[in-house]
Formats: sequence, C-alpha cells, structure tokens
Amino acid sequence: MSNVLTLVAGSDTAPLEASTVEMLQQALTTAGAAVAAPDWLAQGHACDLAFDRLEIEVARQAVGPILSGLSIDHAVQQAEGRRKALLVADMESTIIAQEMIDELAEVLGIGPKIAEVTKRAMAGELAFEESLRSRVALLRDVSETNLHGLSKLMTLNPGARKLVQTMRAHGAYTALVSGGFTFFTSQIRDLCGFHEDRANELIIENGRLTGRVAEPILGREAKQEALEDLARREGIDSQAVCAVGDGANDLAMLAVAGLGAAYHGKAVVREAAAFQIDHGDLTALLYFQGYRREEFVN
Repeated sequence: MSNVLTLVAGSDTAPLEASTVEMLQQALTTAGAAVAAPDWLAQGHACDLAFDRLEIEVARQAVGPILSGLSIDHAVQQAEGRRKALLVADMESTIIAQEMIDELAEVLGIGPKIAEVTKRAMAGELAFEESLRSRVALLRDVSETNLHGLSKLMTLNPGARKLVQTMRAHGAYTALVSGGFTFFTSQIRDLCGFHEDRANELIIENGRLTGRVAEPILGREAKQEALEDLARREGIDSQAVCAVGDGANDLAMLAVAGLGAAYHGKAVVREAAAFQIDHGDLTALLYFQGYRREEFVN
C-alpha cells in the first residue's frame, strides 16, 4: 500500500476505539480507496490504516469530518520514507512547557509587558527578530544568578525525551533549534539527549545581562536555514526531516520538512502546518513515522 492514515488517541484515558477505526476505514473505502486491515502500533492507542487508489488530499477530506469532533491526532502521508533521518525541534512550548523569557520577566515583575510582546510574535503579528530585541532590552542589568535560578523551572513536555531517544536509537540525528537562548537550550539538549542545540546568545558582561542579544538572531528564516544546513551536512533531503514547533517563527522550517508538525500550535501555525498534534503528546510524532510502542526508548 502506497499511503497510510495514522490515528493516535489524545490520551491513554480516552482510548482509540476499534469502532472509530472501522468508521474511518469505511470512509476511505467509500471515497474509492483500497484499505488494508488495521495495523495497531499500540493497542487501543495508535493505529495505521494503509490504503491505495486514493490521493492523499482526497483521503484527508474523506476522514476530516469524522475526526474533527474527536480527540484523535492523525496524519495522512505516503508510506515510503515516513521514518525520518533527522529531527529538528523548537524548544519553548514544544520540548519544554515554558517560554523562558516570560518566566524571567515574571520574576522581575515585568511579566505582562514582555508576555504581550511574546504573544504577538508567536501569533505572527510582530517580526520575531524585532520582538526579541525589544524583550531582551527590558532585561538589562539582570543578574546571571537569576538565569541559573530559572533553570529549575524548566519541565519537559510529555513524550519529549522518548521522541529524541527513540529517533536517536534508530539512527536519526537530533537537533534543538530555538529562538530562545543557549543558556537554557544547552541544558535541555543534555536532558533530552539531542546531538546539538542552536539558539540565540544573551550578551553577559560582569555577571549581568547587557540588554542585547548576539547577532544574527536565530528567527523564522534562520530556523529554516538551520534545518537545511543540518540536512546537507547529514546528506539527506529535507523530505527525510521531522520538524516540530508551536509558533509563527517555526512556520518556515515546518514547511520544508517532510514531516512538519505543529505541536499544540498557535492558530496561525495550525492553519499552515501539514501535520498537527492537537490532543496528545510528542510520541505522536513517533507513531506518525510508523514506530511501534515496543520500539520506544525512554
């Protein structure tokens, strides 16, 4: 079978029912597809429906109305090449739950001012580079000690380490590419096991932030360039890349990746991304690639 529909339950407490799989199988058949028997990647949680004789976009339209009211993440794609050789992941609100510049601002009592700029940038209302310079300028004279204290607030999103460790164990190269700061990405790189991290560098002098960030800023276009640079270095096509992010500055890299997914993304990202994880955790990206639960590495 040349194509595959992958279904992933939003949580273990709301399982993927066999009756739902049968309904979607029938929808594909009615649209003209030849559909294989369900292949359960994780019983009651994730399932593949391989099919032929139906274009991918037509298949998406056939199953969309059924899935729109259900807490099920899904992907429709070609079966060949679905397992990717490179993972490129955004960090803040993707691999970790926090936006670290906002967390720092809260500690300093200027949270609402910086959070509003962050919100507008992630929604695509402000150029990311402009917004980052504006936010960092508000942090002038902050002690480096404050940054160390904030590190303790970082928490991994569910499935983050499994995603990285599983892809790495199966030969993929993994990179954390963030519009945040190397001070934090280096720690998450080591915690998750990414091969490398790329991010912006805060300029610190005499133990205090200067209010400036090193140029050039790693933003929307730079993230795409980082993905393409990593793909060239690894000797692979961009179609062999899995990329994941949540904000407007991730859109360019998601667009060029073979599997570019919005993870609980902002509205502008959900509308543009070819793949979405709206209900479950980051292990959905493993199921989208055809990994079985027993292949996961913690």
